Amino acid sequence: MFGLIGHLTSLDHAKAVAKDFGYGELAEEGFELWCSAPPQIVDDITVTSITGQKIHGKYVESFFLPEMLALRRIKTATRKILNAMSHAQKNGIDITALGGFSSIIFENFKLENSPQVRNVTLDFEKFTTGNTHTAYIICKQVEESAEKLGIDLKKSTVAVVGATGDIGSAVCRWMDGRVDVQDLLLVARNRERLEDLQGELGRGKIMDLTDALPEADVIVWVASMAQSVKIDVEALKKPCLIVDGGYPKNMGATLKHPDVHVLSGGIVEHSLDIEWNIMNTADFELPNRQLFACFAESMILEFEKLYTNFSWGRNQITLEKMDQIGGASVKHGFKPLQLSSI
Repeated sequence: MFGLIGHLTSLDHAKAVAKDFGYGELAEEGFELWCSAPPQIVDDITVTSITGQKIHGKYVESFFLPEMLALRRIKTATRKILNAMSHAQKNGIDITALGGFSSIIFENFKLENSPQVRNVTLDFEKFTTGNTHTAYIICKQVEESAEKLGIDLKKSTVAVVGATGDIGSAVCRWMDGRVDVQDLLLVARNRERLEDLQGELGRGKIMDLTDALPEADVIVWVASMAQSVKIDVEALKKPCLIVDGGYPKNMGATLKHPDVHVLSGGIVEHSLDIEWNIMNTADFELPNRQLFACFAESMILEFEKLYTNFSWGRNQITLEKMDQIGGASVKHGFKPLQLSSI
């Protein structure tokens, strides 16, 4: 059985959907009650592969809210994720994906150093960040959408914003090793990590964000977008493909130009309807088929009976593992979300 650990996008969003899942008291109360709410399994899921194989899973609502980070309630945020992981393990889930901020919190606050959650010792082999599948899907989105837009990647400049992160570094490896783009621009906050990545790749230009964006034919954004960051759409190349792989995804609503094409990155569409209710709370055009690639990774691992932390730790994603999870993704009927219109 597979599991998904998720959360809603804001307090207002959470209160709006709480009643639908039988938590009326949370819909009526404020932020503090959400801080104390324990994790719950709120959905049973059935997924059918195009091979005919059928699997079952559970959605674990962590009751984490992004406001907890904004208000520096770090202990609350980390407790939410650890408690959700413990709840998944206690309910016999074999492999669970950490969705949204769950994996970010786990990595940034080194929760691997806190395996004991009351009477439960977390078995980290039972959890995956889903980042390998997410990186693979983003790369395929770049390849397929660039071709539709007439962008020849081998003659193009690709900027990766958030290049030193787990997903960003994997995208850089793919763009270098599988695509061989003409120029690769590396953008991130930590100069030392950028230099390490540049040394690993043996290529790539380290650049500031404002200098890199106007040079790029393709922008892969795999970092959180701070509210203070403003992108001058007129300064971008035309055409320009932007794959928004950050969380939350908010670039499509702000960048409006007929020759600037923004695609929600790290989203897959399944070939068959998925039996679940939870995705009705997400902003997807086809909630019965579309989902985050990180969630799909746990489904794929369940299909393949690979009960292991397939994606774990910073900068551990190899091209071989991307090929492996990508092949299994295609086998079971998952495909990258593409531009709706060009």
